[in-house]
Amino acid sequence: MSSEPEIPSSSTETPEESGEKISKKAAKKEAAKLEKLRRRQEQEEATRKTASLSLEDESSSRNYGDVTLTELQSTEDPKAGKWREAVEGKKWTNVSELVEEMVMSEVLIRGRVDTNRPKSAKLGFVTLRQSGFTVQCVVTESKEHSVSVNMVKFLKQLSGESFVDVIGIVVLPKDPVTGTTQKVEIQVRKVYCVNSAMQKLPLIVEDAARSEADIQAGKPGANQDTRLNNRVIDLRTPANQAIFRIQCHVQIAFREFLLSKGFLEIHTPKLIAGSSEGGAAVFRLEYKGQPACLAQSPQLHKQMAICGDLERVFEVGAVYRAEDSFTHRHLCEFIGLDVEMAIHKHYSEVMDIVGELFPFIFTKLEERCSKELEAIRKQYPFQPLKFLPKTLTLTFAEGIQMLKEAGVEADPLGDLNTEVERKLGQLVLEKYNTEFYILHRYPSAVRPFYTMPCADDSNYSNSFDVFIRGEEIISGAQRVHDPELLKEQATRFGIDVETIKTYIDSFRYGAPPHGGFGVGLERVVMLFCGLNNIRKTSLFPRDPQRLAP
Repeated sequence: MSSEPEIPSSSTETPEESGEKISKKAAKKEAAKLEKLRRRQEQEEATRKTASLSLEDESSSRNYGDVTLTELQSTEDPKAGKWREAVEGKKWTNVSELVEEMVMSEVLIRGRVDTNRPKSAKLGFVTLRQSGFTVQCVVTESKEHSVSVNMVKFLKQLSGESFVDVIGIVVLPKDPVTGTTQKVEIQVRKVYCVNSAMQKLPLIVEDAARSEADIQAGKPGANQDTRLNNRVIDLRTPANQAIFRIQCHVQIAFREFLLSKGFLEIHTPKLIAGSSEGGAAVFRLEYKGQPACLAQSPQLHKQMAICGDLERVFEVGAVYRAEDSFTHRHLCEFIGLDVEMAIHKHYSEVMDIVGELFPFIFTKLEERCSKELEAIRKQYPFQPLKFLPKTLTLTFAEGIQMLKEAGVEADPLGDLNTEVERKLGQLVLEKYNTEFYILHRYPSAVRPFYTMPCADDSNYSNSFDVFIRGEEIISGAQRVHDPELLKEQATRFGIDVETIKTYIDSFRYGAPPHGGFGVGLERVVMLFCGLNNIRKTSLFPRDPQRLAP
């Protein structure tokens, strides 16, 4: 029996079969119609901006329009299109560089359409934004300058957030401009749309930039989830532009200070065989048939670097914590600023580095980021951080005593919870006039397995925490460099010593006394800027509920 289907002859075709054929033909015909309609709509959309424009001479029409894809494909042809011809031989000027000294100069600038305010058929205002800086552009119909009514119409039709190139003359307006960062304005001679944004956006930058006071006054805002779900748009607000510039400067100052003190920057593996901190808060995975996890910190390997005679090291890198912490200050992935160093006599040598490093960072931020700090204050008002030239250092027992005198009970051999930390921060501020201080000699029970116990009382350890505005940002300590004590403490913490055998063995080959500390970059920025949530200082935050965007 043949597997091929039988083809009925036309003489035996039933009415149902005939109807089916007609139906298929009709469907194909309808599909062709729809495809034709779709193409026509695409053509209409492509010419939407110029469809209503009246006839004009060739010289005027070449002064505006949409940039073609061919022109933007890094073509070497200077005559690939009118935009390519217009910008040939010119250099772009950053919006931030537009100042009074440039008055009457011709400039080429690129920015997003921040606001678009048409005034009449012959006059329009567009504010362009570039990296948080804004400038007002004015287009006025002028035969002398080949600025046609059609160019004014084209400008009016530009959607918000579209990328635009403007060639124009820098002028100083008679009436001061108050709604932009730059006090000059641009008299537009040519304008080209490099990339058009969709008409209806899922998040409006202006709404995302509202302060709490504006929202309470009835102006539209955006909640945190909406902003994080549309983070690409949210990052465009002046405050967010400033936050991540400040984050960059924290890293610059961190490196600058440590390099000046003889430290070496290193990079440690993030895939490890055993947990680096102990406990269950690790992201476990399979690594080529063997169990592994993401590093909770660079702790083990930066200590191994010290054992390798690098003496003073630091790292800026990703840290992973699988904690189910739904708080304002915890993330599952963050950027760690880690330091490790050989010590000669006492772990206070490490605290001395901390005590110098962070006032250095804070001072550099105030010197280098005044505009950024002001942009953040505009949306999230905060007071400048109070810190002393010589960092205040208290023992854990002294902190407990201060709390006790204030009527707050705290376990002298336990950890401090968030509420108690804030209360202690308040007491320290009132007594010492600082929001940045070090608390040391923490109870051994609340520190990692590699922390050195105190010589005079093993209930306490040679460790410390550092606080900003009543919240802990840094943990540090002298490390155990004796392999047998290290093995004993690891076992007590429930760590399989076989998974960290290479780490323990590194101390069998001769190891100097050493210590170090680690701090979350996002938490430093959050607290320095007085922000209420660490997600504001993480570019694309990862918490127990967020894995995108």
